[in-house]
Amino acid sequence: MATLLNGSRYSGFYDCQSFLKKKHSTSWPNMCSFQRLSKAKFDWSSISHRVGGNLFTKKGINVLSPEITVPSFAPEFLDAIEDEYNGVIIDPESLPSSANAFVSALRTSLSYWKSKGKKGVWLKILPEQADLVPIAIQEGFSYHHAEPGYVMLTHWIPGEPCMLPGSPSHQIGVGGFVINDKREVLVVKEKCPCSCSGVWKFPTGYINKSEEIFSAAIREVKEETGVDTIFQQMVAFRHAHLVAFENSDMLFLCMLEPLSSEITIDDKEIQDAKWMPLDEFVGQSFYVDDHMSRKVIDVCVKAYEDRYIGFVARYLTSKLDGKLSCLYYSD
Repeated sequence: MATLLNGSRYSGFYDCQSFLKKKHSTSWPNMCSFQRLSKAKFDWSSISHRVGGNLFTKKGINVLSPEITVPSFAPEFLDAIEDEYNGVIIDPESLPSSANAFVSALRTSLSYWKSKGKKGVWLKILPEQADLVPIAIQEGFSYHHAEPGYVMLTHWIPGEPCMLPGSPSHQIGVGGFVINDKREVLVVKEKCPCSCSGVWKFPTGYINKSEEIFSAAIREVKEETGVDTIFQQMVAFRHAHLVAFENSDMLFLCMLEPLSSEITIDDKEIQDAKWMPLDEFVGQSFYVDDHMSRKVIDVCVKAYEDRYIGFVARYLTSKLDGKLSCLYYSD
């Protein structure tokens, strides 16, 4: 998740001279010209963020800086930006530290955004602002997700079903099928009390943030066994549901070519590792009774023998974000 405002704070204010010149009673939005004046020059077109996996671009929105002196009865707004979906992203760096000031500004902002037809509101709260979480919940916000360093809350303004994307729902794992010229498979025995305890299996693990699937497979094999490899193809993937924390789980199995043979195990997670003859590996009773694992091994062997074409990885540029991303397909 990119930091709002690229980690910096934006201080902007509106020209309220029209308000100060007015002598009669009129509502605040009608009195102010809402013309943005900036204390610094920013290239808004270069600022973009991702919230919930979607790309958001910087646009101006009616924001009042607390640094301007205004009549005490003038409402204060939370600093925010618009997203591409007619929603609002609140700047966490500018949230009032006072609970009273926060609830007042939040209510005023929500009322104004509603009048402007805004929809989803994203509110990131940092650890030092944790006291503001229950206040936001009372004002209609809901938990979306949490990461080390923040909790994300959302609010759907329209009186209709919420259309905001849900919280992260999947964990992504990788497995490395490594076989040498002697038809020996690189296998490990993990230190765990799970159902596969004591079984020789492929090296597996979870991918890190911003890590490619094939890179994760290479890394996991290296970490668990010390063997260097290169990616050849993605052989298959499995999709399971209601796993850890009732989330879904995807495991991508990659065929890797070994570049070295010496084994050095990671004794924190791995009990043992070795090169095992393919027939001996497949003959384990665990795989004889497990139809899923048996099919995975069968596909891997076919790929090794050039009787099956898996998915290769190619970097291509997407017009959606102008960045390179990895596409897996049958070449």
